[in-house]
Amino acid sequence: MAGKTQRLEVVTPERKVYSEDVDFVVVPGSEGEMGFLPGHSPLASSLKIGVLRVTRDAGGKPLRIAITGGFVEVMDSRVTVLTSAAEREDEIDKKRAEAAKQRAEQRLAARTPELDVMRAELALKRALNRLKLFE
Repeated sequence: MAGKTQRLEVVTPERKVYSEDVDFVVVPGSEGEMGFLPGHSPLASSLKIGVLRVTRDAGGKPLRIAITGGFVEVMDSRVTVLTSAAEREDEIDKKRAEAAKQRAEQRLAARTPELDVMRAELALKRALNRLKLFE
């Protein structure tokens, strides 16, 4: 192991959501979860919609960040997550996420001719992902 911590950066096109030294990171890889300790070998991979978990100290509660897919790069004890959207658990309004889930479910149930099914399904997945942070 190269060091005790590694730098995690979670970046969207609009902002840097998170940038801290951390002990352990788990990301929702496109083929399953992947975890990174400091000194991990270089890697680049795609991510799916899911929850990124961050451990900052051995005994502490992990921080969770909802992401909408993207890419992860690991190099030189630095983990960089590039995603179109990311929200820390303290940024999510549970009532708003529940309302978004209900709207998406209603649109999918109605199946009107003008419905963009893929867009409605993605909206539902994003809402469900946000709600996972409250479980």
